[in-house]
Amino acid sequence: MKEFDYIIIGGGCAGLSLAYELEINNKLKEKTLAIIETRDEYKRDKTWSFWKVFDHNFEDCVIKSWNNFTINSSEGFHELINKSFPYQSINSEKFYKKINSKLSLNPNVSCFKRLNEINSKNSLIFNSVFEDKLDKSKLWQHFQGIEIETSNDIFDDEIVNLMDFNCDQKNDVHFFYTLPFSKNTALIETTWLSDLEDPSLMNYDLQLENYIKNNLGIKNYKINFIEKGAIPLFYPNFKNDGKTINIGSAGGMTRLSTGYTFLNIQEHSKYIVKNIDTIEKTKAYNIGRKYQLLDKIFLKVLENHPEKMPNIFFNMFKTSSNTAIKFLSNKSNIFEDINIISKMPKLIFMKALFY
Repeated sequence: MKEFDYIIIGGGCAGLSLAYELEINNKLKEKTLAIIETRDEYKRDKTWSFWKVFDHNFEDCVIKSWNNFTINSSEGFHELINKSFPYQSINSEKFYKKINSKLSLNPNVSCFKRLNEINSKNSLIFNSVFEDKLDKSKLWQHFQGIEIETSNDIFDDEIVNLMDFNCDQKNDVHFFYTLPFSKNTALIETTWLSDLEDPSLMNYDLQLENYIKNNLGIKNYKINFIEKGAIPLFYPNFKNDGKTINIGSAGGMTRLSTGYTFLNIQEHSKYIVKNIDTIEKTKAYNIGRKYQLLDKIFLKVLENHPEKMPNIFFNMFKTSSNTAIKFLSNKSNIFEDINIISKMPKLIFMKALFY
């Protein structure tokens, strides 16, 4: 069986981001790469959204950018404007096409469906497969979204409704999310922060139907696209081991308090490529220990006091939008951290810290 210098297990966002970074930095001119991916074809299956706190390689894959966003809770309606860090959404189909088109031109890159089709004994392996994904008892951000199209102009396509908590919480954390791509098309998602053991939370179709009809006042529309997923809000149990380096959610690149992963993957990919010749001996990359600590406290509060979370998120954005965005995107300084923490209910957060 053929040997390769590098093997990437999983040809999704993390795996392809790393492959692309290797390719554009000329790391595959004299090295060979195998990508292990089970899917037969790539098509639109995800929408990755984030605040653009730094430049990335995929501006040409962005569906739309917004400078305005809103949050709704029982406390009211909060609208923010931020021109420094636009909120962006990436179309996964464009992302896949861009990267696969680039990689297909390099004869040193090969694709396989199973790892046992090649000899991996002497390869440096990058794994993006999250082995804990079936543990339903842990905390997940699980969701379903539909892109709808209406015959009339209904949406204000300049404003993202980032979180609408005016919905049934069922003793967990639940919100809806609306991304208007145009005046008559929008991606609308129902999102839960909970374990995966209650099937009643996963009646996504009915949740979306009721929200669109009753909250948005839209009765007639067609569905162009459906996406569904679950993001682990916990770190994997395994660590980098010898010749295997974990990437993506498997490598701890998900921000546990938010589920944001895309830009963390891009930074991790750049770090790996920069240190590729010594990566086995290089210090493992992480999104920041202070964020790991703060997220651990945040998630403990979420599990113990889910009823408090809508107002906690709402109050977080009572700071300047720059401060909140930088904090949620791992780019805040100590003064901005203190500003955010000061908006939190102190007693329950102190208990979560010490107990």
